[in-house]
Amino acid sequence: MDYPNISNAPVETHLLQGCCIEAERADLVAVNLDQLRIALPEPLHPHLLTLAEEIKGSSRLLRDLADRSQVHISRVCIVLNYLNVILPCLCRSLRDITAHYEDRTISRETRWRKMYNQMTEEAGGLPLPQRFVLYNHFLSLLRQLLTRSPNFDLNTLEALRTRIITLREQRGIRHPPPLQVGPVVRQDLISQAAAQERNAHWAEQIFSLPLPSRTALKHLRSCKSYGPFSPLGHFDIHPGSKILFRRVFDNEQVSILVFLNSVNQSPYLLIRTIQGGTPWFSMRGAHELCISREGSALQLKRWSRSEQCSKLWAVLYFLTWEEMVLFYCSFVALKARNTLTVQVHPLEFKLQREKRLFQAQIIDDGYKHSLIVYEDLQTRGIRLHAAVWDGELRQCPVWTAFVTHQSRSPTWLSRRSKHLIWLKDVQLYVFCKTYRQENMRQNKSGAFEIYFVSEEGAARFKEVFSSRPASRPASRASSEINEAVAGPSK
Repeated sequence: MDYPNISNAPVETHLLQGCCIEAERADLVAVNLDQLRIALPEPLHPHLLTLAEEIKGSSRLLRDLADRSQVHISRVCIVLNYLNVILPCLCRSLRDITAHYEDRTISRETRWRKMYNQMTEEAGGLPLPQRFVLYNHFLSLLRQLLTRSPNFDLNTLEALRTRIITLREQRGIRHPPPLQVGPVVRQDLISQAAAQERNAHWAEQIFSLPLPSRTALKHLRSCKSYGPFSPLGHFDIHPGSKILFRRVFDNEQVSILVFLNSVNQSPYLLIRTIQGGTPWFSMRGAHELCISREGSALQLKRWSRSEQCSKLWAVLYFLTWEEMVLFYCSFVALKARNTLTVQVHPLEFKLQREKRLFQAQIIDDGYKHSLIVYEDLQTRGIRLHAAVWDGELRQCPVWTAFVTHQSRSPTWLSRRSKHLIWLKDVQLYVFCKTYRQENMRQNKSGAFEIYFVSEEGAARFKEVFSSRPASRPASRASSEINEAVAGPSK
């Protein structure tokens, strides 16, 4: 894996690089505070815990900001002045904490008390943990500003900016900030930009919904990104591109960001890894990748034109089976509905290491869909899966729903007629912009309605759940399915 040189980078790149540097520093400080807490009496733990968690939050927000900036690179200029305000102040706070922590001339308890009291006093009485609450609120607003969030409030950002500048003065950091590196933000432009972003894409909702269950996966390893890599700010991504979702792995050491290109409305994946404290990025269109499962990981492969074969692009290990399913279905749906996709290999439509317990045709929001009940062979998790019945998008995911312990309730499933079944307490994750699940919940109890084309289908579906034992013995995993080989694409 070759990493290119990033010398002579513009000021924008250096400030974003500063986000990554301070994120690394914040991670180290949080680890040191956790170690300090172990050595201190329990009554001192609450404030230490709060401080460490807020510092970890700073690290996450800084990396999130740097990652998202790669898609919104044309808007980075409007956050630069604000980064120029917060980064030196945040850096000084982290360095001061480190200096107190490393003072071996006094006991650990005295180090903590001195750190807390002196740093609270120098901030005009602002408690040390709340200082990082202030930083994190400011960074959250910068993310909203960068991404055109309709929730962005310029007045709040400016009020926090004033508080941070006051803190800079109290710490002896040069004021005003030494460099004006971007335009002044105007509220009317922010309002116009936010108004343009109100049409949500289905993929923006997938990972914002709470999980009804969290089934842990085993045999986890470190995620891998195989490149080729480019530095911060390298990609020329069109203005107006929309971020659909971002997932992080290995304590933020790897992130993957999925966005829609504003010109061709095609989905792209941007992966970030950290090497020697420096962030490196690799980008591919969904149409250029193939996906498959290997144990607790999803593998993404690209086609190498020079070597005329498929090569690993990324290996992502998921903590839970539910998150793996959602990522897999989202990717397949985005790829299948992408105009740049030449074809989707049939194996990509089926998540490997799942056993099909049931399948029938249903009429779902006016469409013909396949309804499948899958059991995961590794975790024994059960889910419902609706897919397109026929046509060009046949087998493309429409929605999935995880079957939880609530299915044991005698009221969870009821057969209302020969063709109709109601399910209570079921949450759908929808992978299609035209599907409206509310049309299938128009009953007094808000239950989800499933209309089976055949009476037999309704009867067999009910039998699947009425015959399930309280606990299933673990079965031997199915034999390996051959991986889909990524072919050349446009």
